Parts: sequence; structure tokens; C-alpha cells
Amino acid sequence: MLRDEPALTPLAGCTDVYVNLNFGALSQTRFLNIWSLDALRGIRMRGRTLSIGSLVTYTELIGSPLVRRRIPILAAAAREVGGVQIQNRGTIGGNVINGSPAGDTLPVLAVAEANLVLQSASGRRRVPFRSFYTGYRRSVRRPDELLVSVEIPPLSGRQWFRKVGTRAAQAISKVVMAALRSDPPRIALGSVAPTVLRLPRTEEHLASGGSIEKARAILAGEIAPIDDLRSSADYRRRVCENLLGRFWRDTA
Repeated sequence: MLRDEPALTPLAGCTDVYVNLNFGALSQTRFLNIWSLDALRGIRMRGRTLSIGSLVTYTELIGSPLVRRRIPILAAAAREVGGVQIQNRGTIGGNVINGSPAGDTLPVLAVAEANLVLQSASGRRRVPFRSFYTGYRRSVRRPDELLVSVEIPPLSGRQWFRKVGTRAAQAISKVVMAALRSDPPRIALGSVAPTVLRLPRTEEHLASGGSIEKARAILAGEIAPIDDLRSSADYRRRVCENLLGRFWRDTA
């Protein structure tokens, strides 16, 4: 159907689509409900890779022993998404395809160096998460493709996640950080750029044994936050610096 009618927009949990429809912010008028496609569900190991179906909900991520053992920061991020109702309906695939820079799971997938499995009627391809987004809410996914799963390779090192929002729950993030104390370290931020952002210069400095004080200054130069209704650029920059310091201290 997606091959033959490119104007179709897939939807599943609808936690973002319905909001935008209500506000009249969507140009799309035809939708394809994929909620009942059980082939896109399930959390399983494929060799050493953790495979998560695109229709896996946040509730399922929170409750999965495999996720909690292999990538606990993904379960932590899922706990921060909305309330219980949203967690029961929202999906990891929806978070990825929606592409909001404030998406809570996206920094986790960035530091995990996940692969996204895209499938069309003509074939399947894997896209590294770092290469998926081309701009604000834009990606390399073609109109005839579905995101069918997210693949997480083995991870080593201590994992760390923090979300900063207006309230302790049910708030869009002002800043969200995921990090991995590996060799070299991996650090990703959300809500500070048009897309989720890895920090290669900060990572390189910390990997070389540089001071955390200098790393904070490097981080400040790697991000370009904006002033908006939720926060100011200066506040976001300061919070990011503080989160970096806390990550480095907590995982020492």
C-alpha cells in the first residue's frame, strides 16, 4: 500500500499524530493504521544483537528483562515519556519517526549506536542511527518504507541517563542526556539542536584524559540551543554543562 500510494502516512500509537491533527498542524490527509501488525512487535536477541520491534510500547520497554539487562537507560528513558496512558500507546518506532529533537529515547539510541531496519515492498535495509536524520523532523526514510525494528549492539561501560523538564513527569524535556562511560566515552543530547546530537569533540577530550572543566567548555561550543517557550538557550547550555559533570562524577 505504501508503494502504490506514497501519500499514505503510517500511524500506530497516535500520541503525536492526534495532537497535531487536533491543532490542524498536519498536511497529511490519508493514514495507514499499522497498530495490529504483530510482526512489528517483540523484544528478542538475534545473536548478540538486541532487536526491538518498532511497535514495542514504552510500557513494554520498561518491563522487559532483556532491555533492563542490556540497555537499562532505554527503560529509564521510557519511564520519562508522558503518563501511563501514553506509555501504553506510544511506541519506540513512533518516537524515532516523529523525529522531535526532544524525543526521550533518541539520545539513548544515539549513544548505543543503534541500527534502524527499514523495509519496503522491494527489500530491507539497515541505516545507522547516526545517519538517519537529515534535519528537523526529516530523515532518509522513503515514503514506501516502514521502520520495522531497532537493533542495539552489545554495549560496555556504565550507562547514564537524565531528563530535565518543567515537572518530574509528563513534561517535554528542556534537555535530555544519555551517556556511556566506555572507551571512548559516548555522549548524546536532545533539545539542544534541530536533531539529537552526539558530542565528538567532548568525547575525544574526555577519552584523552582531559579535565572535566575543559570538557564543559568544549560541550558549550558543540551545541546550539535556542530560546523557546520551554526554556532559554543560556539555561539549556548551563544545564548541559552541569549534566556532563554529573555524568562523569556518577560513573567514576
